[in-house]
Formats: sequence, C-alpha cells, structure tokens
Amino acid sequence: MLSLNHAEDIITQLKDLDFQGFVTIHQVRQNNKIIPQTKGVYIILKTAKKYIFREIGSGGYFKGKNPNVSLDELKANWIENSQIVYIGKAGSTSNASTLQSRLIQYFKFGQGKAVGHQGGRYIWQLEEAEELYVCWKTIEGIEPAMVETNLIKEFTRYYGKRPFANLKD
Repeated sequence: MLSLNHAEDIITQLKDLDFQGFVTIHQVRQNNKIIPQTKGVYIILKTAKKYIFREIGSGGYFKGKNPNVSLDELKANWIENSQIVYIGKAGSTSNASTLQSRLIQYFKFGQGKAVGHQGGRYIWQLEEAEELYVCWKTIEGIEPAMVETNLIKEFTRYYGKRPFANLKD
C-alpha cells in the first residue's frame, strides 16, 4: 500500500513511488494523451504561492446543482502548509474509467461543463486553478479506492482534516 510521510517533502516521495506527470492542469488540457488509459490514483498539488478564493468558481452545474460553496467554507478547508489539495481515483473492478477519462471529466467540470465530477470541486473556486499540478500513478492488483482512502486517512491523521477539496474519506 502506498504511504506518505507528510512531515517530509511530498513531491520527492511521490516521484519515489513512481507517480508520473507533475504537469499543470493547463498543460494536461493541451495534451491529455500524456495520461495513461489505466486505473489508478491521482493527486492535485499546489505550489508555494498564495491562492485567492473566488466566490463563484468555474465548476459546472451537474444536474442543476450549484458547485460553489461560501468563502468561509473554502477558508475552513484550506491547509496552507500542505501541497496536496485533492486525492482522487479512477477505475475499479466494476468501473471501467481510466486515469485519462476521469481527469478529462474532472477538468471539463472545471471548465463549466455539466459533467458528473463534483468531488474535488473546491479547486475550481481558486484563482489560477489551471496552474495547479497533477500527478498520477497506475494501480494494479488492488482497488484504486483502497489506495485513495488510505492516502486520505494518512493525510487526515497528520493534518487533522482531509485535503482541501476532498469532501469525504
């Protein structure tokens, strides 16, 4: 099972665990073929810059549901000293989605499209969300949901709450 020590450099650990990508959301939108068509987990990362919250984000209204939350809720979920802002998964034994299809769906949601990817929606209320980084890892022999849950639980143990845009464990 993948494990991260949140007291140490996260990027180095992710690279040591064979995560790939480390490109901006904007770069992925320019060439989504760089993402593998396999199941796995992905992580959205921020840089050291200061981020500004937007009252109205760019997320789509899936089934008429407003994806935006209050600025107070965004501030309450923000973790300044963590690079990780969202941990997600793609695929399972009962779901044929791939890292590529899931991330394309996620990023289309961020462009205002009415697609089913409400998880992680808080990032679309950040100024310059396109400059966040994404990395991914192909997962074989174990359900990506188990890896995702484990990574979120480790994060929560260290920081006392889930990553910024993870709304559930």
